[in-house]
Amino acid sequence: MSALTVYLVMALYFVLGTIVAALARKGMGQSVADFFLANRAVGGLVAALTYSATTYSAFMLVGLAGLTYAGGVGALGFELIYLSGLVLVAFFGPRFWLAGRRYDYLTPTEMLADRYQSKLLGVIAALAAVVFLIPYSAVQLVGIATLMEGLSGGNVPFMAGLVVATVFAVTWAWMGGMRAVAWTDSLQALVMITIALLSVVLIVYRGFGGFGGLFEALETSYPRWLTVPGPGTPGYFNPYRFVGLSMPWFFFCLSNPQVSQRLFIPKSLKHMRTMVMGFLVFGFIYTLISIIWGFSARVLLPNLENVDAATPHLLALDIVPKGVALIVMLGITAAAISTVNSIILTLSSMISRDVFKKFKPEAEEKQELFVGKLFVPVFTAVIFFFASLRPGLIAVLSVASSAGLLVMVPALFGAFFWKRGTAAGAVTSILAGGIVAFYFQFGNLFPLGWWPGIWSGIVSAVLFIVVSLLTKPPLEKAGEFLGYLQEALKEKNAI
Repeated sequence: MSALTVYLVMALYFVLGTIVAALARKGMGQSVADFFLANRAVGGLVAALTYSATTYSAFMLVGLAGLTYAGGVGALGFELIYLSGLVLVAFFGPRFWLAGRRYDYLTPTEMLADRYQSKLLGVIAALAAVVFLIPYSAVQLVGIATLMEGLSGGNVPFMAGLVVATVFAVTWAWMGGMRAVAWTDSLQALVMITIALLSVVLIVYRGFGGFGGLFEALETSYPRWLTVPGPGTPGYFNPYRFVGLSMPWFFFCLSNPQVSQRLFIPKSLKHMRTMVMGFLVFGFIYTLISIIWGFSARVLLPNLENVDAATPHLLALDIVPKGVALIVMLGITAAAISTVNSIILTLSSMISRDVFKKFKPEAEEKQELFVGKLFVPVFTAVIFFFASLRPGLIAVLSVASSAGLLVMVPALFGAFFWKRGTAAGAVTSILAGGIVAFYFQFGNLFPLGWWPGIWSGIVSAVLFIVVSLLTKPPLEKAGEFLGYLQEALKEKNAI
């Protein structure tokens, strides 16, 4: 496929997305909550679509498909663990929403800082999010650039694709903040699910004559890919790998601030329920599509060295019409850009609220907004630089970021369910757990065979409990915070 064709399609998509972002800006206020939370007034359908688009990134049709290509059906179980983790939103979602309204929280880390009465906690939690979300953001851009390069047969250089993806991300986030991102996310989510569904049906029927033909080919040539633990010895999805990948994913909806921040944006709890149910349907369908995509590549392209290249190579086959391949490229681009947009906004809001505002409380709201908007291009540049290093396996790097962010979870549980939790316990758990996650992950260390995410989770949970028991909790704030939530939840029948 020619480079000109790829560039033209991406340009048209950029124009369409920019028009949507521009429309979203109309009527937007000038407050920090307007820019970063769409004034907490997002309807259920849009909330469901933006939640879906933010959560499902290049990880799915590129990363999860590659994981299926490498390890088989265990990838389905791994991803369904994430969906089952959404049960946490049933407990935490209403609490996030109510607390955000009552105390005007802008970020999940600000909520932690206030609940535990510690500015230091807010700063450390925000910086931890920056450290672990930068690699996750970078692999989204890498996914787009790799796809453009593979689909064009190398006619679009990797760096050129990276620049295109970066321009998309920074433009839409800068133009209208969360409101623009929510609207463009809605467009992108619909593009993602529609195109992915149509394309996978096309590939299965043109490549195998139907789903029966696909699974017959798998049973004949790759039977171990249909079993757990899968191919290899002791099996690709052996217990160590499966638990190591799955546990951070189960807590994803809480540990990743770009996702948990969306619990602040629905206009009501009723709209939040619509958001969650819509996401469950979207997620289940998109998961099955990605798994089938990976299986199809396994049969049609059996000797790939780089499993992340399964999707672009699959799209380059003759059984996929060029027009369809281009539209699928847009679907994957949509998934990745929506995730990067959200992360950039969340990190920028953390810097403006959890760092700048905490150390300059007298600053006016327009100054806080200026700082937040200033960091939109700053974080984009940092993410671009990291992506230019072309980090490897998308699925594993995505889970590695979740393993690092898992250290936020004990403090979040304590904030809502343990009056005895302390700032010292939260700070210690985040710092020590984060160091363990970073050192083990990039040092390629697996003590007793268990993955870094398991160890970071254990270390952070134990330290949070032990240090909290040894230090003094902010009982007055804890009592007021938890008491309000208890009464509010009873009043709204949301327990």
